[in-house]
Amino acid sequence: MKTHAIIPIFIPHLGCPYDCIFCNQKAITAKQKPLPAESVRTTVDTWLSTLDSVPNREIAFYGGSFTAIPMEMQREYLKIAKEYKDGKKVEKLHLSTRPDAIDERILENLKNYGVDVIELGVQSFDDEVLRLSGRGHDAQVIYKSAELIKAYGFQLGIQLMIGLPKDSLDTCIFSAEETVKIAPDIARLYPTVVIKDTELYNQALEGRYVPLSEKEAILRTKEMYKILTGAGINIIRVGLKSSDLIAPGGLMGGGDFHPAFRQLVEGEIAKEIIEERLRNLLKAEKSEMQIGDVSFFANPASFSNMVGNGGRNKKYFAEIYPKLNIRYKVCNDLKPGCFDVKITK
Repeated sequence: MKTHAIIPIFIPHLGCPYDCIFCNQKAITAKQKPLPAESVRTTVDTWLSTLDSVPNREIAFYGGSFTAIPMEMQREYLKIAKEYKDGKKVEKLHLSTRPDAIDERILENLKNYGVDVIELGVQSFDDEVLRLSGRGHDAQVIYKSAELIKAYGFQLGIQLMIGLPKDSLDTCIFSAEETVKIAPDIARLYPTVVIKDTELYNQALEGRYVPLSEKEAILRTKEMYKILTGAGINIIRVGLKSSDLIAPGGLMGGGDFHPAFRQLVEGEIAKEIIEERLRNLLKAEKSEMQIGDVSFFANPASFSNMVGNGGRNKKYFAEIYPKLNIRYKVCNDLKPGCFDVKITK
């Protein structure tokens, strides 16, 4: 049974003074005009009518840079959202914003309206990547804003993008390691998707920017995922949802997008863990010829990751280890994300 739901309120491109090269918020949220305050109430009521059985619900303001919009508009939106929290109809208020749109006055206002979670659209901790992406600030702003948010007692979220201009595996790992130092409560990992009517799309057309291949996107995201989860950070999203790309006419001009991208990443991690265990067993046995059946085990929640999206892990092991008779089994004693390999001679 579903236990948590986010009610999204999209505020497209309001308050943001910059045009980041990857961004077309009006397109990515399929909206063109500022949201009337009363539409917040309509949206929340519509969602709540379908969420009676969900115990934990949040109202979340996404899309634009919420804390950069005029303060009076922030108050109009938050006043309505707070009514639902005070009435116990939602448990949390949640918003996303830019790192350079945070200060004491802004945070005091958010506290007054009962905001719980603030996510920062960090994208990268590398100054050159930030500059070439048109972010309008350097990495130092990120550290200062994150420190302030935590000092005021908010839950902190960090959003990172993978594959921006001049980004690399090294800069991705650096961003993940810096995120660990900040120690947010939650994180999101987004491989860059090239959207039409953006500067990044123009650069891709002209050959000045090459979108990540699926293989490279999985590799970089996987390494960042391992660093963040290894530090106990809850990764609440990996890759865009298809519903994030629903404007008329089709928006994706290139770049990596897969509706099950998280499973691709987690499946690759599962494959690494299993193959390491398998190689250790084969090394001990000296030869595949001496082995009969091999069984791979996973918790039920991780079984699909063990098999891989579309069965890609099964295909991999069948091709690389053709002499083995491999079975895929459930083991309730294993924790989610843990895997085991056993040999039956």
